[in-house]
Amino acid sequence: MAGGDATVAGDPTQAALRLVRDVLRLSAAGFGGAFKRDCTDLARRVSLLAHLLEEIRDFKTDLRPLDVPAASSSSNSSFLSDLTTAIQAAKRLISSASNFDSKIYSDLASKKISFQFQCVTWKLEKALGNLAYDQFDISEEVQEQVQLVRAQLRRATERCGGPLSSTILSRALSQPLDREIDLQPLGRRVMGSLHVKNIGNIDHEVKVKVPPIPKGNGSKDHSVNQINHESERPKNSSASSEVCQHNSVDAGGKLNTNRNHMEENKKPDSPLIPVDFHCPISLELMRDPVIVATGQTYERSYIQRWIDCGNTTCPKTQQKLQNLTLTPNYVLRSLISQWCAKHNIEQPMALTTGRIKKSDGSFRDVSGDIAAIEALVRKLSSQSIEERRAAVSEIRSLSKRSTDNRILIAEAGAIPLLVSLLISDDCLTQENSVTSILNLSIYENNKGLIMLANAIPSIVQVLKAGSMEARENSAATLFSLSLADENKIIIGASGAIPALVELLESGSARGKKDAATALFNLCIYQGNKGRAMRAGIITALLKMLTDSSDCMVDEALTILSVLASHPEAKIAIAKASTIQVLIDLLRTGLPRNKENAAAILLSLCKRVTQNLACVSRLGAVIPLTELSKSGTERAKRKATSLLEHLQKLQQL
Repeated sequence: MAGGDATVAGDPTQAALRLVRDVLRLSAAGFGGAFKRDCTDLARRVSLLAHLLEEIRDFKTDLRPLDVPAASSSSNSSFLSDLTTAIQAAKRLISSASNFDSKIYSDLASKKISFQFQCVTWKLEKALGNLAYDQFDISEEVQEQVQLVRAQLRRATERCGGPLSSTILSRALSQPLDREIDLQPLGRRVMGSLHVKNIGNIDHEVKVKVPPIPKGNGSKDHSVNQINHESERPKNSSASSEVCQHNSVDAGGKLNTNRNHMEENKKPDSPLIPVDFHCPISLELMRDPVIVATGQTYERSYIQRWIDCGNTTCPKTQQKLQNLTLTPNYVLRSLISQWCAKHNIEQPMALTTGRIKKSDGSFRDVSGDIAAIEALVRKLSSQSIEERRAAVSEIRSLSKRSTDNRILIAEAGAIPLLVSLLISDDCLTQENSVTSILNLSIYENNKGLIMLANAIPSIVQVLKAGSMEARENSAATLFSLSLADENKIIIGASGAIPALVELLESGSARGKKDAATALFNLCIYQGNKGRAMRAGIITALLKMLTDSSDCMVDEALTILSVLASHPEAKIAIAKASTIQVLIDLLRTGLPRNKENAAAILLSLCKRVTQNLACVSRLGAVIPLTELSKSGTERAKRKATSLLEHLQKLQQL
């Protein structure tokens, strides 16, 4: 594959996998601009398709050509082609939309971008809708994963669509994804119907062909340097899904181009920032410029994040870095300082307030000592163990205090560095690192950044082999991250569940609580229930139910109530003699425990006559009758339903 916008040739499955990995690399370097959160969400959803594509690749490798009917082969090729094109568009649009600056560009530009986001999101969801799972022998877990991504894309389209008619969408979407959507026939009708305020809730998938800092006098536009060498600009803009430079809609609803459109919208006295003062990655004014081995200069936090993600090439030149040393560029820093003073611009090193875009599209004002936080984050990469230990301890303290601190610490690029410290040989550094990640995960937007930093494998390793405090906080972190549905799948597949079950059995009181809450949340996803069963969770839960000193009865019942609908769980629970324990709880338990016990028994007995007969034989009718009269509303419903099943059994 020659370039990011080149036509995908060869095996579409391999091409799609390469595109997904490209998106992951773009994500690892971090996003900026007004659509930062939206690019993060889209990148996470695209990354979830990797498992699907890997299974399709493996299936095609094992398949003989004669095994596939011609019609099925044609249908499969069409699906893979559509999906590859959609992912290709997503990659291209992510790489540019991540740096869209709403302060520079007009509201009209945002509206046009949001419309194309709707179209591309819809197209990606439609491509996944044409997937025939049985023809590729897709596993049940991956099917659920794909359905989850589809549902999220569908909700995104519905949320942002508003009054935008299906006619308008269908007309726009009738055009190929790799071509620019022609808005001319739609005119003001399209632009007026867009709800820009909802942009934060959708996946923005458009490539903005406008320079962050336009040059005056009609000079050639400054090209955006992509962090991925395959993310090249198309040679023919008509064959791309990009918004053309400085397009505008006139009063008659026709599209016109005006190269000076952005200049007119800028303040007349706003000075143009010299190109050399921009970081090639973030395209923002540098505050701490550093030189890498190739001689290129970058903002320290961005190039450090790039290196921490395992990259060993220069983002701009793609040359291999002979070493990873970052040398401060004091000359350039001095020039930036002088330029800021000359033009009466506040120097970036002194910024203490800012605005962060929230997931709902609104903005949040944040305040804090950004310079101090960034200095701390830089120390996380120090060669000195003592300096790293002190820095991570301070970050743990700061991240505990306020949401603003959690935002600023993440913005400074701390998350990938903290993840790298999870494998530290220093126990205190490891404990403080995982606790810092836990604190940062409380802020919703940071959850995606933590997942994109590939934190889960390292967190699971700490859960298995760390100190007790580190294991406790690892479990709590997994619970926090698992609140997002797609994360339940990733965490479950990482080997976390056996480690959580072990902590549930042998951990401290707090560790057991943290493990229980994480397991409950993870087992909401059907694919994780089987993993929990194979990890021996039923034995651990039964011990919790029968150990009077454990004080974990409520937690055990809550987890069992989620597991009881799983076929394997029904068999395991019955074999473990849990039914008798549940009936005893119907008689002597607290109201909530009685409620959960009745719910579990009902799940066990549905379509399993053997379990129903066992419940009847062990004397459950009397406590169930009492519960149906005096229990909570939910307990009454469950008890009454179970009694009806018992009556039907007696009539047989």
